[in-house]
Amino acid sequence: MLEKIRVFSGNANIELAEKICDKLGFHLGKANVTTFSDGETRVEINENVRGMDVFIIQSTCPPVNVTLMELLIMIDAMKRASADRITAVVPYYGYARQDRKVAPRAPITAKLVADLITTAGANRLLSMDLHAGQIQGFFNIPVDNLFAKPVLLDYMKKNYMDNTVVVSPDTGGVERARSFGKKLGASLAIIDKRREGPNEAEVMNIIGNVQGKRVIILDDMIDTAGTVVQASSAMKAAGALEVSVCCTHPVLSGPALDRIEKSDIKEVLVTDTIPLSDRAKKSEKIKVLSVSGILSEAVRRIYYNDSVSSLFI
Repeated sequence: MLEKIRVFSGNANIELAEKICDKLGFHLGKANVTTFSDGETRVEINENVRGMDVFIIQSTCPPVNVTLMELLIMIDAMKRASADRITAVVPYYGYARQDRKVAPRAPITAKLVADLITTAGANRLLSMDLHAGQIQGFFNIPVDNLFAKPVLLDYMKKNYMDNTVVVSPDTGGVERARSFGKKLGASLAIIDKRREGPNEAEVMNIIGNVQGKRVIILDDMIDTAGTVVQASSAMKAAGALEVSVCCTHPVLSGPALDRIEKSDIKEVLVTDTIPLSDRAKKSEKIKVLSVSGILSEAVRRIYYNDSVSSLFI
């Protein structure tokens, strides 16, 4: 019985939180997360959490500053309400792209957010496909970094097993692409790109053979879609039969949807770590898979103090 567990959600991704609760067999916790007239976040927890194992599900997705503050204030509310243990379930960890100093006077926002979550009172973090693995080391509390790989691979094995090449859009994603390629029996290619500025990328060279192949470009997130659209054009120019894109986090900001709709991309495979806009939901090119099963199983294992390591595949 899960009698001492409570699961709450901010406004970032209530649909995913409800799916997780459905799989666990109980209702989402009662909380009002609204704003005062001046825009400050207002939180009211409407049920007893004293001595409970509390899980707060909140992706720090757009509007990032709002969802982050909701998470921090909810953690503080639970701490002051005498929750026994507070786990921040952050399927999409925002501010992760600045994870090291790459220029003088640059911030390390991934570390700053880690400090904020810890200081607010979280005892544990549960996330998915962190932008950089070293972010786990920014926390002084246990961190479980799950992967959407099983869900994505299950779909790919049914649709992309023949004549396929898995492409990494940069050198940083080669390990991920190689792992997917091995499971699919597919070859590997790498895009050598030069980034001219934030949200800007220029494809420079393709390492590997994609001629006459079905290409899957694999990344952890799609933000403005500039990288994947340029990469898909480069793949087609190199003789690829078709190009699909796969990612865990569909940020899809700014011109992303327009770029995807106008591109040669056949399909964009994403998960529900971030809720899609109404327009994105209607797009025939975007296919959404749910990671609620993986997250609910992780929540269950954390509650029972069981091993979570078998989910790290």
